[in-house]
Amino acid sequence: MVRNPAHDARNAAILRAIALGLWALVLLRSCVDGRLDLLLRRSFHPLVALSGVVLLLLALLQARWAFGSAAEAPSGRPPQTRPPKTGPPKTGPLAAAPRATASQDELPARSRRLNPAERRDGWTALATALLAALLLALPPNPSFADLAAQRPPDEGSAGELSFVLPPAQRSLTDWVRLLRSQPDPALFDGDPVRISGFVLPMPNQPPQLARLLVRCCLADATPVGLPVRWPAGRPAPEADQWLAIEGRMALEPGPSGASLVVVPSTVRSIARPRYPLEP
Repeated sequence: MVRNPAHDARNAAILRAIALGLWALVLLRSCVDGRLDLLLRRSFHPLVALSGVVLLLLALLQARWAFGSAAEAPSGRPPQTRPPKTGPPKTGPLAAAPRATASQDELPARSRRLNPAERRDGWTALATALLAALLLALPPNPSFADLAAQRPPDEGSAGELSFVLPPAQRSLTDWVRLLRSQPDPALFDGDPVRISGFVLPMPNQPPQLARLLVRCCLADATPVGLPVRWPAGRPAPEADQWLAIEGRMALEPGPSGASLVVVPSTVRSIARPRYPLEP
């Protein structure tokens, strides 16, 4: 069977349209179902949605070109040859040379098999389409504790804060920034605390309650945490578990001087919040 290059090009275009459409669906669905909140800062979500719309338009254009060119594609059958005219052969210098008819074996190689570039293009489109389908079926579920263990802690500036919330309204990151800006931890001894975060194991120390700070996405995430005096007689909380803690700040002596530690009065397990990344 003779392979039609036009049909092969159309099939490759259809695969590209499917791959672009699936990736557009991945981006648009991620903006709707909340999975993007696990990977990217919220201020960049409109860019992802716009990228999904652009990919969807490209997929529609690719599909229109593929199916629009189908009507113009040749049938792929070998050319018909006219039977030779019968009659006495002509002689002399003006006699026409016999015409050579091309058999199927003599057809160009590109008519029987795909060009290597076209074959590679088709396989690439198929692989990207399968990857997009896999992302749609298996949403991301990152481990914040594992990611934080592989990143250096945030060492942001300890400048003066322009606004300080009341103690009971401060988030975990608010407390971290406030303690960096104030050199005397005794100022906050006894302040009420109401924070939430994930459990971050620490080497040779009790686990901390932590959050991830991001400027753009998980690629630049850095952990910040507060030490916690966990209740005695209870097993240590599991890594990556999300907890809500209510209690107070207390001074605790250490080798480099007194520091603040969270003393919980209540500790309860919570679901991972919808917006787990902190700006």
